[in-house]
Amino acid sequence: MAGKKDLGATNVRAARLRWGHVDSSAARALRAYSDEFGFSVALGDLLPVDHVWYVTHSGLLRLARRKRCVGIESTALSEFSDPVNDRYAFKATVFTSRTCKGFTGYGDADPSNVSPLVHGAEMRVAETRAVNRALRKAYGIGVCSVEEIGSLSRESAKPAKKLPPQPVNGNGYGSPKVRDRLCQLIRRHQLDGELVKAYATDFCGVKTLREASREQVENFVNHLADWAEKDRNALLCQLNSYLSNKPKDGAA
Repeated sequence: MAGKKDLGATNVRAARLRWGHVDSSAARALRAYSDEFGFSVALGDLLPVDHVWYVTHSGLLRLARRKRCVGIESTALSEFSDPVNDRYAFKATVFTSRTCKGFTGYGDADPSNVSPLVHGAEMRVAETRAVNRALRKAYGIGVCSVEEIGSLSRESAKPAKKLPPQPVNGNGYGSPKVRDRLCQLIRRHQLDGELVKAYATDFCGVKTLREASREQVENFVNHLADWAEKDRNALLCQLNSYLSNKPKDGAA
């Protein structure tokens, strides 16, 4: 018991050193995952995305080894795959003991739901996602894995667009200096302007960016710049959470 408590405290300290502020809710969750699954922040078992913890593939494999998993079987599903278009689907089965009938998970990947950084590796991503889901089922892990998160859509993977021009009305987003810096960040890190705008609105707690103060938008721009430099993949995952709110082509 003492060891588990020590791991929880160690993980919280490591998280604060690595990512800065960790609020009380995230710290409690981290301690719970430490106690229940023995995940280690230092070893890269967990990653935070917008104050929510996600387990990694390596973390799941280490857990399986600690639990003495006897085997993992993965199979490509040709009926759901299209290699010409880099679309793949896999089925994975985890066997927790020699008498276990197996826990099954499925995973798919194509250029529209993986990061541009791993285009060309969709087959491996699909297999990893299937294995992760099977492992989470086998060991009762409700924490989603980082690799399961879909990345930017095909449209989002295109060169970033500039945010639509806004009138200079003296507020944060209307400030040319702040707006120009935001556009530079979008171009530099190849982010989707519409998703960034949606995230900025949520971050500032307003319905439209016109309602945000200069200070609010400057804080967001500083936050975006820092996150893009430290962990662009995590930032892409966060932006991807706004895809469902993104207007479709031709929408008003």
